[in-house]
Amino acid sequence: MKPAQMERTPFSDLDGQTSEMTAMLLAALEAMGRHPEIKRVRRTAMMALRPEPGARLLDAGSGAGDVARRLAAEVGPDGEVIALDSSAATIAAAVRRHDGSNVRYRIGDVSAIDLPAASVDGVWCERVLQHVDDADVAIGELARVTRPGGRICLIDTDWESLAFDGVPARLGDSIVAHMHGRLTPQQLDMGRTLRRRLLAAGLTDVTATPVTCVFDTPSSAAVVLPMVNPRIPAESWMTPPGVREKWFSHVEEAGARGDFLAILTIWVVTGTR
Repeated sequence: MKPAQMERTPFSDLDGQTSEMTAMLLAALEAMGRHPEIKRVRRTAMMALRPEPGARLLDAGSGAGDVARRLAAEVGPDGEVIALDSSAATIAAAVRRHDGSNVRYRIGDVSAIDLPAASVDGVWCERVLQHVDDADVAIGELARVTRPGGRICLIDTDWESLAFDGVPARLGDSIVAHMHGRLTPQQLDMGRTLRRRLLAAGLTDVTATPVTCVFDTPSSAAVVLPMVNPRIPAESWMTPPGVREKWFSHVEEAGARGDFLAILTIWVVTGTR
């Protein structure tokens, strides 16, 4: 029988987790932000958004605020960044890490943003839409708060692009199929649907850039891919029941041989309001 689909992911409800899980998820977000492949995705997105000095930007789903602070450096002292996240724990972590830049941290819902229409010059929204209930409603809100001529930059994952090498093909396929069965269609294909969604929202000058992330060691992959991270609790949905030990044994062996490989495509899609 196909497992029931997950309606929510831990990242969509950090405040609903135990304190230990929240701490682990926040640490995971920070580690992802330091990963060279995620940095490469963000460089691509920064070039697409083209933040200008003096601009007022919204980081929708800002996490611990590392991107918001980078955006603040781009817009300079005459600009401003609003870092919006639904998690009080995440916003508190962002405030603790504040570096004095012109960032305002706010708790809020990307699907119901408490800002006036046309009040920001640009929007950054990274790996958030796969976690919301209705991505098109959220995109509508991002468009509403963006002034005419402003830019919206969406970054999200195409989980259906995930593939492995160096492990037995049937076992790798089983891991991927298990994940597919546990995610909603929106979570699976969000990245590659962003272009269509922005066009449907009326944006123009839409560009879509796929960034294929390459992980050539298990430790590198574990930072971004939960099913390769042995620290993820055994009772989680990341690996099928009964195959966890076999999976991680093969992953470890592939790493020792040097032929482990995992690939995942993250899309950067930008449009003009």
